[in-house]
Amino acid sequence: MDSEKMSYNAGQAKGQAEEKTSNMMDKASNAAQSAQDSMQEAGQQVQAKAQGATDAVKDATGMNKQ
Repeated sequence: MDSEKMSYNAGQAKGQAEEKTSNMMDKASNAAQSAQDSMQEAGQQVQAKAQGATDAVKDATGMNKQ
């Protein structure tokens, strides 16, 4: 194999490796964003439940009346 062909093949391999790396980074970024979204939603649900519990206690003890 001549050096020009070897150089071409090396460039092809490098380009393919870069593309695979880019795709893996995109997948990792998407997974991280999905996890962040899930945690944010879970936090909002916990906060809403805690507020509901607080309101229930206030109602039960008459503290919610003005």
